[in-house]
Amino acid sequence: MVDVIVGDDGVSRCTWAAVEPETTYHDTEWGFPLTGDTALFERVCLEGFQSGLSWRTILTKRENFRAAFAGFDVEKVARFTERDVERLLGDAGIIRHRGKIEASINNARRASELIDAEGSLESFFWRYAPAAEHIPGSMTLSEDSTRLSKDLKKRGWKFVGPTTMFALMQASGMVNDHAYDCVTRPTVAAAIEDYLALQ
Repeated sequence: MVDVIVGDDGVSRCTWAAVEPETTYHDTEWGFPLTGDTALFERVCLEGFQSGLSWRTILTKRENFRAAFAGFDVEKVARFTERDVERLLGDAGIIRHRGKIEASINNARRASELIDAEGSLESFFWRYAPAAEHIPGSMTLSEDSTRLSKDLKKRGWKFVGPTTMFALMQASGMVNDHAYDCVTRPTVAAAIEDYLALQ
């Protein structure tokens, strides 16, 4: 079970959120329902770039990523060319990994296709949200994240393995993985409940 840590402000949070920039991200973003195609596409890309690295690395470079990837606008990134790949490989403000850069461009093209077929990334991704809760911190992947990963791979997406997709689910509110004693857990639970009630 995930423990909590009490910060200098006297607030109990998930242990990984003890210091900035993780604290603000934890309190205001992680686990809250993520909606909209741009936001979901950005998160898929950043989770892919995070693979093998710390999330702190991604957080500190997030604004650079947004500038480099045209605000993660699906249609704009889908039109990136080899010239853009070379530009990105020369950008010290992001993670310069050719495979991850090319995967993000490929995934923009696949995302455009998926939006045409399904109506939105939001409606597609959220259908994989699990129906039942689990013990926070008890897993790094799930049957649902494995099914999502397989479906995306069939559609030609890359860097979308089951563990990466579970991290996406945690971050985007499909799974509430805040520790039981974390101050943010009930707020996230209420936000998810409100989101689902509107669907």
